Amino acid sequence: MNTKKIKLMYFSATGTTQKVLESIGQGYGAAEVEHLNVTLPDSNQHPITSFTDELVIIGAPVYGGRIPLAVVSRLKRFKANGTPVVLVVVYGNREFDDALLELKNLAIEQGFKPIAGAAFIGEHSFASEDVPIANGRPDEMDVQKARDFGVKIREKVTALQSAYDYTDLKVPGTFPYTAQGAREMEVSPITDENVCTTCGTCATVCPTDAISVTDQVTTQTKNCIRCCACIKNCPSGARVIGHDEWKYIANWLRENCGQRKEPQLFGINA
Repeated sequence: MNTKKIKLMYFSATGTTQKVLESIGQGYGAAEVEHLNVTLPDSNQHPITSFTDELVIIGAPVYGGRIPLAVVSRLKRFKANGTPVVLVVVYGNREFDDALLELKNLAIEQGFKPIAGAAFIGEHSFASEDVPIANGRPDEMDVQKARDFGVKIREKVTALQSAYDYTDLKVPGTFPYTAQGAREMEVSPITDENVCTTCGTCATVCPTDAISVTDQVTTQTKNCIRCCACIKNCPSGARVIGHDEWKYIANWLRENCGQRKEPQLFGINA
């Protein structure tokens, strides 16, 4: 196959997944790269996109070993007809559990043909300066591995006679899925009104429209997916983790998931 155009489709609340996919795209070296960012709620208003013979690279974060429901619903708006796809999940240095398998199954359901996959590490959404969990990742080493992965993808795509000329992509995970994800925990960041300026940044970066700002900040906890985009983007540091169970989980991750993990690649020659 001679694929000169690639499409990067991603949900990236804090920018880590986007950075990984952009690095893969750089390594692939396509003449044309199109971004399909489905992070914000307005992406649901766009017309349903269909794919044909271009290469698509889909990236999603991992929350509790699964793909967030908000991501699943948005990816289901895209349809393909045997389009080759590379699947990428980004997790916070604990484990990606069933997420890559879930993304693969979702892609197949939408008509894509998975040819390669990867699990990269990004700074955990719960991380902070005081509670470091893979802080600063993807770093330069990760970026280089992503670029190298892009080179390998191009080599594989070039060798394919058609999108149907491939073997089933094997990725880790169990089905039915055993990982519960972060779906049962209903908590959300809180606002320190002593430092909040009601600038509205938190509302503009929220992927689920869970935040509204008037003379104060209001959060609909049931809609919060705990991506922590509001915390990491608040210019005054007013958005914080306040729930004790959430703080406990963050500290547990800091204590038990500190050893550096490396990206895992599937469907390509090392």
